[in-house]
Amino acid sequence: NFANPQRPEIMAQIVGCLEGMADACRALDYPIVSGNVSLYNESKATGGGSAILPTPAIGGVGVLEDVSKMATISFKAEGEAILVIGVNDGHLGQSLWLREILGGENGAAPCIDLDMERKAGELIRSLVLENLVTAVHDVSDGGELIAVTEMALAGNIGAEVSWADELYPDYDIQNASSTALAFGESQGRYLVTSAEPEVIISRAKETGLYVRWLGATTEEAVLHAITEHTVSAYIPLTDLRAAHESFFKSWMET
Repeated sequence: NFANPQRPEIMAQIVGCLEGMADACRALDYPIVSGNVSLYNESKATGGGSAILPTPAIGGVGVLEDVSKMATISFKAEGEAILVIGVNDGHLGQSLWLREILGGENGAAPCIDLDMERKAGELIRSLVLENLVTAVHDVSDGGELIAVTEMALAGNIGAEVSWADELYPDYDIQNASSTALAFGESQGRYLVTSAEPEVIISRAKETGLYVRWLGATTEEAVLHAITEHTVSAYIPLTDLRAAHESFFKSWMET
C-alpha cells in the first residue's frame, strides 16, 4: 500500500521497497509468487499530509516436517535462561518507544544485515529441531522488553531480565543505554529460552552471531526488569494482562 505515485517522493518509496524486497528474496532464497498493490492512499485536501506510510506486506508459507518440533513463544518452565541472539544493538529511531513515550517520529529506521538475518534464522531453526530451545520469539515492535512480556503472558510464567551490565559483566552491551536495548527495534534479534544456555552461547559464537544473557524465567508470575544502576520494576503478570486485554475494548468505547 502506497500513496500517490505521481509524486516523486512516493515513487521513490515504491522503488526503494521493491529493490529492498528483491535484495531480501535473493539473500534469503525466498520466492514471492504474486502480489497486490493499492495506490493513491491519501487525500488531495491535505497536500500529501494524510499519505499512508509505505506498507509492503509479505505472507510466507513454510513446511514443517515434524509438527512435534514446532516452536512457540510461550515460556515453558521456571529457571530457564533467556538469551538474545542476533545483533547487539538498540536502535530507537522510528520506534514505538520514541513515539509513545517521547511523542517523536524521527530518526532513521533500523538497518538490516541480510547475511546476518539468514545466519540467525538458520541457527534458530537448527536449535528448534534439536530441542535445545523451549521457546522462541522474534524481537520486532517494541523491542526486547515487549517480546519478553509477550512470552511471559503466553506461558503465564514470570521472568527476571536485566540490561545492567554490572549484573552480567561477561556479556558486553557496548555501553548502550538500557532504554535502547530494552525498547530498540533493531532487526535480526531472537529471544530464546533454554535449560542448556552454555550450548546455545557456544553455537551462536561459532556461527559468528552475537549472543547476550538477558535473564531467566521465574516461579513467581511477575516481570522483574532491571536497568542501569540496578533500578528495578516489579510488575505482576495479572496487571500486564489486564492492561493488554483492555486496550481494544477501552479504545472502542471512547
